[in-house]
Amino acid sequence: MTDSYLKAVDGGLVKGLAQRLGLPQPVVLRRHDPSAPLVPGPVLVVGGRPDAADDADAVARALLGWDLDVRQARGDAVPEGVERWGAIVVVVTEAKTPEDLHDPVLALGAQLRRLARCGRVVTVSRAPGDGDSPALAATRAGVEGFLRSVAKELRAGATANGVQLVAGAGAGDPAALAALHFFLSGRSAFVDGQLLEVGAGPAWDATGFDRSRPLAGRVAVVTGAARGIGAEVARTLARDGASVVVVDVPAAGEALAAVANEVRGTALQLDVTADDAGARILEHARSRHGGLHVLVHNAGILRDKLLANMRPAQWDAVVAVNLAAQLRITGHLLDVGGFSEAPHIVSLASTSGIAGNRGQTNYGFSKAGVIGHTRATARLVAALGGTANAVAPGFIETDMTASIPLVPRQVARRASSLQQGGQPVDVAEAIAFLASPGSTGITGQVLRVCGQNLVGR
Repeated sequence: MTDSYLKAVDGGLVKGLAQRLGLPQPVVLRRHDPSAPLVPGPVLVVGGRPDAADDADAVARALLGWDLDVRQARGDAVPEGVERWGAIVVVVTEAKTPEDLHDPVLALGAQLRRLARCGRVVTVSRAPGDGDSPALAATRAGVEGFLRSVAKELRAGATANGVQLVAGAGAGDPAALAALHFFLSGRSAFVDGQLLEVGAGPAWDATGFDRSRPLAGRVAVVTGAARGIGAEVARTLARDGASVVVVDVPAAGEALAAVANEVRGTALQLDVTADDAGARILEHARSRHGGLHVLVHNAGILRDKLLANMRPAQWDAVVAVNLAAQLRITGHLLDVGGFSEAPHIVSLASTSGIAGNRGQTNYGFSKAGVIGHTRATARLVAALGGTANAVAPGFIETDMTASIPLVPRQVARRASSLQQGGQPVDVAEAIAFLASPGSTGITGQVLRVCGQNLVGR
């Protein structure tokens, strides 16, 4: 679906008119391009002590290893001679009191006007822990509010996100650096104002890791893959090297076969609500591809109606497809030991499951249930060296959102910090990251792909 306003206002006379009238001024976002650099300019690393090696140094060394032009700012000393920063990384893992944020926060503020179009701000901090003192807990929790507020201030397609280290995770650990790489890249174009908790995770050897094909040798199953977000997920996983099984109902068989042919995978016509859905998925993945490493629960339906007008069939259908099917399929695979080594499960939630939405009591229940299911499943797959996470899309430009009346559709598009709707590929990129070995330290998390929509957090 085309956003005509976005195309018109991104340049020329219309942009100037929109600026004078105080209208939204969204820009075309920087998305993944394998031929483009990771960020559009030098990277400034803010934070760290001026007299000792620390986490800021570890982050700077990692960025240098990615062939980036890296500068460091310590205290209030900021490097000169750079017109535009492609990204600013603020490392405050060692902050103990609110006063410790003074220098890095003001150093960032002084440089924000020099952030490039579609640039990135990423904080690296520590999540509050149960044993923290009041001052330490306040400092660490404060970073979250600070980061989300910065994200709302950025313009021209720039985003702000955060890596929160938990337990024994270090800023230079492969899992933490993988999250940082994702947030800096064009893959996170529509992720804004979000923080991911990253733990140490299972041992993962990043030596020789091919970031262009992180899923090579992995077998992935995607449900609801005949069209829309599911089809884009299949394409993105295949691009990243996975062998993909696409699943959808028999009625979508022709479209499903086209997607399978496009990604050089295989198609399985299946109603995910069937009692034997899990067994059939496993049998197909093993017989055709030799195993099952990644499961993407994407299948979902809408039956919107005010609760006062809700019919039993409308409630039951949404719960059956969106939630009960996930529980049944995942439960079967875990019960029979169906996953291959280090499995990754990614489920589609929604911002409606976080904040609710009028006329979507059934949908909101099912998607909030997906979040609960994900967090509980994360504990179960940990013993297998695996992860379970959820992605919660906001307003995404699909056939479904195209059916929304014009005025509400425009309001929904502009109600985010990025002032536009996302694309199916934005959701697919987040899923691909959470399905990759680099996400081993991230589990039980919900990553919103919503452009920092005003709904919920």
